[in-house]
Amino acid sequence: MHWNQAGSTWHETFSYTTRAPNFKICFVEFLIFLFLSFCGQSVRTSNVLSDTGKVTTSYPDLRKHNNCMATTPNGFTLDNCIQTGVDNPGHPFIKTVGMVAGDEESYEIFADLFDPVIKERHNGYDPKNMKHPTDLDSSKDFFDERYVLSSRVRTGRSIRGLSLPPACTRAERREVERVVSDALGGLRGDLTGRYYRLSEMTDSEQQQLIDDHFLFDKPVSPLLTCAGMARDWPDARGIWHNNEKTFLIWINEEDHTRVISMEKGGNMKRVFERFCRGLKEVERLIQEKGWEFMWNERLGYILTCPSNLGTGLRAGVHIKLPLLSKDPRFSKILENLRLQKRGTGGVDTAAVGSTFDISNLDRLGKSEVELVQTVIDGVNYLVDCEKRLERRQDIKIPPPITQFK
Repeated sequence: MHWNQAGSTWHETFSYTTRAPNFKICFVEFLIFLFLSFCGQSVRTSNVLSDTGKVTTSYPDLRKHNNCMATTPNGFTLDNCIQTGVDNPGHPFIKTVGMVAGDEESYEIFADLFDPVIKERHNGYDPKNMKHPTDLDSSKDFFDERYVLSSRVRTGRSIRGLSLPPACTRAERREVERVVSDALGGLRGDLTGRYYRLSEMTDSEQQQLIDDHFLFDKPVSPLLTCAGMARDWPDARGIWHNNEKTFLIWINEEDHTRVISMEKGGNMKRVFERFCRGLKEVERLIQEKGWEFMWNERLGYILTCPSNLGTGLRAGVHIKLPLLSKDPRFSKILENLRLQKRGTGGVDTAAVGSTFDISNLDRLGKSEVELVQTVIDGVNYLVDCEKRLERRQDIKIPPPITQFK
């Protein structure tokens, strides 16, 4: 539902809830309606609220939870969860989720609201009765470097016992930085590197790392700022990278950590092998310090945005597709291959010069190996389509790949 449509029903809904016999229950229903409206669902007020003030069976029933007053142990509320979705109608290139978690407990206390959103975002994965698999054995294959400019694999990890970025205190954020940076000092071999605090960088050093796609910039997207992820910037934020700048860890951006393996060219096998090896070593070092990552078998690894639950993994390439990108079948091909396109500058950017950031659409319900293989197979299909168009041959839309085995 768009802003103007939501606005047209605002007064009807609010006046109804304020004169209902149980204000707390109806206020929860109003929050659900408001959240669903701004998540792009075309619903009418009459479909959400019945004449008796009850939520219909199509939507979560939170009446017994009294969620307008409920909070997680860290004080994160339902209002905090959906604020970014209320403030932002969406994204021009990607269907956004519209809600965030403030801590690990958010996904449990507000499960009646999170679970249907997770199921919608992750193509039918049902957190109520499905278990997420994990597999960090390295995969295979190379890409044609005439088309693929660079390859990367990234994921996020959260430190159990500390609030996530939308809800963390300044002290918690600094504790994340201390725990992670101390652990990373134990990396050896080709993973040896150092940690750089944003607050200690010069403007030119910071900008160069951003231009080289190594470093994150201060969040300016309303999707992040409305969720409170730019507070106290740049306090306790930074980047750790190895000497070759092929293994990087962002600290306190959208998640506690973002673990990235990347290099120029199309050697996804080497990128993924380094990613798996480095991630296992980072987890071992953090556990030696007495900490652990947030994880459960229902949702996999716990991260701030529900779109990143499960593996949290995004395997991607920067790829030149000047002909295929102009073909009207391009979007459908990506959809059937379970791939997603972005601009090379990040989620809020458009493609420049027919060069796209192509990555896996799914995160939850499939293992890391399966998702990387999806990208390998899909990117090779895109390259083959581009080559066929160069030869003035026809291309076909592939059949949709199976989501869950």
